[in-house]
Amino acid sequence: MVCNRCISAVEGVFNQLKIPIENIKLGEVTTDNDVSFKDLRSLEINLKALGFERIKDSMHQLNDKIKTLIIQKIADLDISENFVLSEFLSKTLNKDYSSISKNFSQNENFTLEQYFILQKIEKVKELLLYNEFTLTELAGKLGYKSVQHLSTQFRNTTGFTPTEFKKAKDHNRKALDQL
Repeated sequence: MVCNRCISAVEGVFNQLKIPIENIKLGEVTTDNDVSFKDLRSLEINLKALGFERIKDSMHQLNDKIKTLIIQKIADLDISENFVLSEFLSKTLNKDYSSISKNFSQNENFTLEQYFILQKIEKVKELLLYNEFTLTELAGKLGYKSVQHLSTQFRNTTGFTPTEFKKAKDHNRKALDQL
């Protein structure tokens, strides 16, 4: 935003989406409350249509990078049984894991480990529906020490066993970027 018309246009987008603004000035908008992920996506789409882009702070940029790394690692289906998330992230990002983890937890609704588990379970849901792999193969590809460990984590996360999930009519899957 570089002029008063820009401020007015951005303010219009916020009003259209019914996102209350606390303060707006050149290059910066402060909202009354936290904005939901769904509203942020709508906001970004509407702003982009007007030629604007939401600039994220460095902490959010780091979290986005972490999420991308985790999603890609899981998508590769090559997680060893000895895989350690903290070592992977520390080495890849060249940062201390405690600071990475603390930042992530402060800005998200869960810990890094919880996010990693949620992503793995969503991948298991996807692959179960495609019938590409057996549960034993999935456990091996996603770093579980046993099928029982995968099944227990799946049930704790979804409320269903993998078999019950496959038989259910409503599979209740989530987009990976919605976690």
